[in-house]
This record gives sequence, C-alpha cells and structure tokens, in this order.
Amino acid sequence: MKSIIGTVISNKMKNTVTITVGRVKVHPLYKKRITLKKKFHAHDELGAKIGDRVKITETRPLSKTVHFKVSEIIKK
Repeated sequence: MKSIIGTVISNKMKNTVTITVGRVKVHPLYKKRITLKKKFHAHDELGAKIGDRVKITETRPLSKTVHFKVSEIIKK
C-alpha cells in the first residue's frame, strides 16, 4: 500500500479532508528548485484539523474523488 505524508488544508466536508503534498524538484536547465504540489482527498475518522501533518494510505475507492484514508495524525 502507498503511504504519503501531507498537510491538511481543508476539513469542511463531512468525514473528508483535503491534503496537499509538496515535493522539491530541480529544473534541468536553470538548476532552480521548484516546489510541486498535489492535492488529495482522504477519508478522516480521526478528526484532523487545518494545519495538521497527517499520514494517508491508499484504499479502495470510497467515492469519485476519495481514494485515501487518514491513518495517523503526526503533528497537531
């Protein structure tokens, strides 16, 4: 199973949080560091708040956009 660590940016949906995951990549020509961000929707039963660092794991599709589940809250 795939595990990803990210930051909660929205918890307005019922039992679902939006998480952003950032990674740093170096531009091949200009050698400048670029931050690439991707958003994921995850099912949340632990009650994560905005700004929390969470670990999400891949599950079966729970809805059209939700394919992950919050497995633990790393930092509040």
